[in-house]
This record gives sequence, C-alpha cells and structure tokens, in this order.
Amino acid sequence: MLPSERQNKFLELLSTKDVVTISEFMGEFDISIETVRRDLSILEKQNKIEKVYGGAKIKAATLGESTMENRMTNKLQQKESIGKKCSEFINDGDCIFIDSGSTTFHIAKQIIDKKNLTIITNSIPVLNALINTEHEIIIIGGKVRHNERSIVSYDYIFNFSQLNIQKSFICAGGITLENGISDFNMQEALIRKTIIERSKEIFVAAESSKFGRDVTINIAPLSKVSYIVTDSNLTKTMANSFNKFKSKIIIAEDL
Repeated sequence: MLPSERQNKFLELLSTKDVVTISEFMGEFDISIETVRRDLSILEKQNKIEKVYGGAKIKAATLGESTMENRMTNKLQQKESIGKKCSEFINDGDCIFIDSGSTTFHIAKQIIDKKNLTIITNSIPVLNALINTEHEIIIIGGKVRHNERSIVSYDYIFNFSQLNIQKSFICAGGITLENGISDFNMQEALIRKTIIERSKEIFVAAESSKFGRDVTINIAPLSKVSYIVTDSNLTKTMANSFNKFKSKIIIAEDL
C-alpha cells in the first residue's frame, strides 16, 4: 500500500471514532510505530488531523466551511444559475443522486415538474423541496448532521451496493487540477466517494470561488468527474487549464 493510500485509510478510520490511538493504527494496518508517527505528521502538516497524547483525531473544520444557513443565502444568483443548468441534464425517468449542499439544493427546485424521477439524496432541504412531488425519493439513512441539514451513512445502515445511479450531482469545498475535488467533512466525503463509484456520470456543482482551493478531505481526482458546472465568474484562464482533463467545464449563464 502506498503511503498516500494508507494515509487516506487513516482518515477513514479517524472518521469513525473521536480518537484513534497509535497502537490501534499499528494493529489495523500492521505497521511500525515509526510509520504511524510519520504518516500522522504528514496529515498534521496537511491540516487534516490533530495529534493528541497517544493518538490522533480529525481536525475540526472550524475555519473555512461556513454554516449552511450562511451558504443558503450567499452567492444566491450564481447557485440558482448552476442549479438551473444542472437540471437541463436531467431527463424524465432518470435515477439521480442529489448531494447535500447549498448549490445542489437549487437543482431540486428546478426538477419539480419533471416526470418519473428516482431521486436519492442525503439532504433534508432537498427532501423538503420535493416531498410533495410524485417523484420516487430515497433518503439515505444514518446520522443527522444538524448544522449541515444532512444525513451521513455507513454501509451497515444503507446498502450502497444496490444503487444503480445514472447521474450524480455532488458538491465540493475545493477544486484543483492536482488533487481534484475535496471537502471539509470526512463522513460527507465517504458518502460522495461511494456514490461516485456507483454512478455512470458525475456532475460537480460548484460556484467559481471553489476553484484553486484544496480543503481538508480529498474526494476524487478529476479523472472520476464527468462535468463541473459553475458560474460565469470563472476566469477563462482557469477554465482553459482544465482542457487536458476528462472533466468538462460547463458555464451556467447568469439569470
């Protein structure tokens, strides 16, 4: 296992407990104490964890990620235009996933009148927006994140292997050429990673300020992303830098 892969496994283990001890890392991954300490030091320098006496814990995202309430009203016009553009890719009869987030929420508002959709979501605002429609809605079971108005799940609660999703619309806290898409919360990131593996097409819905940012948890490289839908404030230089990648940039027109 490459060091970077093992460090990602460290983060997954840390997401399940408040604190993981050095001895637990050693036993789980069959590695030496020196290797554990080296990997933890790297993750600490990346600002992803906090070392504590005898172990480590996930670094709380107190900085960088604003509250859902603030994001619901911030850059509203851009998010509405992104939501409208994303909805144009959704056809009657599709099975789709709509992620939790202030941008993807606006997709739900645009698909109320479409026909025979199957919508999988972990977003309570998305559920509320679509609850009175005739669409089939599957809400992912799990633990409620009150601040995010979302539900984070684990395989033993929700059988992700049964999903066959045509199009998934996910959020991101950051997008870079080097590391792809990233976000702040490990549990949300794990859901997105799983959904990406179960989906035929991946749409990232993100306003332009997310470009060039690399935040706490890596979700997926650009090779896993089909389209990135963003607003018209994205610079031409930044948009052109994505030309050599599989991911296609789609600019949503101002409303």
